[in-house]
Amino acid sequence: MSKIKILVPVYNDWKSVFKLLENIDLQINDLNHEFSILIVNDCSTDERPTNNFNFKNLKSVIMLNMKKNKGHARCIASGLKYINENEDYDYIIPMDGDGEDKPEELVLLINKLKDYPEEVITANRVKRSEGFFFKFCYTLHKYLTFIFTGQSIKFGNFICLPKFAVNKMVQEKSAWSSFSGAVAKLFKDRKFVPSIRGERYFGPSKMSFINLLKHSLSIIAVFKMTLLIRSIFFLIIYLFLVASNLSLITLLPAVGVMMMMISVIILSKRENLLEFKKSLENISNIDRIK
Repeated sequence: MSKIKILVPVYNDWKSVFKLLENIDLQINDLNHEFSILIVNDCSTDERPTNNFNFKNLKSVIMLNMKKNKGHARCIASGLKYINENEDYDYIIPMDGDGEDKPEELVLLINKLKDYPEEVITANRVKRSEGFFFKFCYTLHKYLTFIFTGQSIKFGNFICLPKFAVNKMVQEKSAWSSFSGAVAKLFKDRKFVPSIRGERYFGPSKMSFINLLKHSLSIIAVFKMTLLIRSIFFLIIYLFLVASNLSLITLLPAVGVMMMMISVIILSKRENLLEFKKSLENISNIDRIK
């Protein structure tokens, strides 16, 4: 029987995260593994409601309450480090706390473990639930990432990491900035299960266009050297081709690529291994819910 830790970051969305826990408790009923939950509370400003839970299948639920808000990716990184240093486990599965990572798909990940117990298993998106504009922007993000980094990243945070992989992740500075980017960088031979993006339990999505842009550039920043090389080649070839027909219009693609290069270089400064190593100092206290 494997010991599996499910890692859930949360900021104020208490109603959703507690519904998620109830659904996870139901979904793991027939799975022959020991499941525990670690919630990382990213310095929420809304008071956590008092709930009387009756979890039948979850072995434990604990919550790390952070002193300062660090953002989604850094909550996951801190949670990985905490579990790796303080808990007995075989696998860690990060999940978003709003229902978009579907508890029903835990069964797919666990079944895949039977055939690939020592592999990183990702939940690759085959269908999304957002509107047309978001889907268009997300598709653009995937193509830009592939063109400028050579990486096809179809997964988010919903990933099953065996212990050896967690040991590598907590030593990787890019994990402090982009979880999925770090996974793509460190583990080339990944297995996957198909995943359909669920709908939020409550309220609209918090992933705005600006947040999606930042998310996309943070992933690309993990592969900044590849980006810089490909961007330079693109600029040389493109400017050579349009040299006889320069105008504000023809220069727009070149300006866009240069702006992306600058943005990526700035965002890459978020990759700070020293901060990552000290991340547990940001824990204010720990609550045991079960």
